[in-house]
Amino acid sequence: MSALLLTQPVRQEQDVVAARQRARQAAELLGFDAQQQTRIATAVSEIARNAFRYAGGGSMEVWVEGASPRQSLRVRVRDQGPGIADVDAVLEGRYRSATGMGMGIAGTRRLMDHFHLESGPGGTVVEFGRSLPAGRGAVGEAELARMAGELARRRPGSPFDEIQRQNQELLQALDELRAREHDLLRLNQELEDTNRGVVALYAELDESVAQLRRTSAQRAQFLSYMSHEFRTPLDSMIALTGLLLARVDGDLTSEQEKQVGYVQRSARDLLNLVDDLLDTARVEAGQVTVRPAPFSVAELFRALQATLRPLRTREQVALVFQAEPAVPELDTDESKVSQVLRNLVSNALKFTERGEVRISARPMEGGRVEFRVSDTGMGIPLGDQERIFEDFAQVESSVQRRVKGTGLGLPLSRKLAGLLGGTLSVSSTPGEGSVFSLVLPAAYPGAEGASAEPSGAPQHEESVR
Repeated sequence: MSALLLTQPVRQEQDVVAARQRARQAAELLGFDAQQQTRIATAVSEIARNAFRYAGGGSMEVWVEGASPRQSLRVRVRDQGPGIADVDAVLEGRYRSATGMGMGIAGTRRLMDHFHLESGPGGTVVEFGRSLPAGRGAVGEAELARMAGELARRRPGSPFDEIQRQNQELLQALDELRAREHDLLRLNQELEDTNRGVVALYAELDESVAQLRRTSAQRAQFLSYMSHEFRTPLDSMIALTGLLLARVDGDLTSEQEKQVGYVQRSARDLLNLVDDLLDTARVEAGQVTVRPAPFSVAELFRALQATLRPLRTREQVALVFQAEPAVPELDTDESKVSQVLRNLVSNALKFTERGEVRISARPMEGGRVEFRVSDTGMGIPLGDQERIFEDFAQVESSVQRRVKGTGLGLPLSRKLAGLLGGTLSVSSTPGEGSVFSLVLPAAYPGAEGASAEPSGAPQHEESVR
């Protein structure tokens, strides 16, 4: 059995919002809970936005497929655009668009029970759906006809209504995230207490370790899903507030303009946090690809110097790059090495009020290279030197209260170091400064034919003052 519930054109930006609302209405009538309604609405929003952005528009159909007890809500979004050039890269989540993250199709595929995509020069058709809730009785033709009539009478709400609805969904999701983080912190504390126990408690320790592993796996999956689901309503909020501020639906009072501006700024701040969460979740879920290629430390330092110069806001702090002449050429993922070093230098500049931040490189035994980021800043107490590598952990200080941070940069840097076969550690003396040490194999362990020969480049030292 197949019964059409509604159709929705997607010809302009507002139609993307309307498609999201209409899909949620259909899911609500079919008995999906609030979380599943949000998942379905999120998937529809992503695919409808793709049709509008890349194909200039399209249409959406929503219907119920199958017979009890295997009925499902199905959605089809079709367009007549140029088609998708690399379908496999998109489905695997490897594609990154110039205007967004390029994760809409791959994310929808993960969120839905059913997914099918066809694309060619004549256009693209994306069909997806979720099975009706367990325990839901069979939906007969009479009930489907009633639902179709009900949906025909309903109309999408205003942009303000959608912003309010998405704010509520976002706050609920954030509350759940905070609760999960609280549980994880509690479990980590319990594990630390167990580690200080006696030999007689080894059995209990083993059980706690197993529980922690299960929790970590659930946490990685939770962060991956939630980060994707956060980004869609946040993108929608930014787009909708942009429309409101552009007076698309009429003029705003000065107070309304101010309040909408607050919503837009808050959405952008949350979007930055979501990006950090998504990077962390990808590493933990093993979804990050290492692309080794030969490069020299001198090339790496020149690129870093250019990108880090704007972060140096105090004239009293010098930014110095130094590499020993015997440092070999590296054959690993330069972008990930650069990302770790940028995080370390950014933190050092934040917490150093005078003196210098020095980035150096030297060869080590066993075909390894050590990068050191040292500063003359405030330093880190001994009890916090491992805690700073935990997600969301931050050291309480007067400087910390003045600078913004998510508490995810150092944990992500350590995970990336491990991904490259290396380690990241710190030594610090309060009041004197800190030294972060990144030790990496010159050739990525998984690379074939990687070269670790010395580059023979002369020692250089550059200072930014």
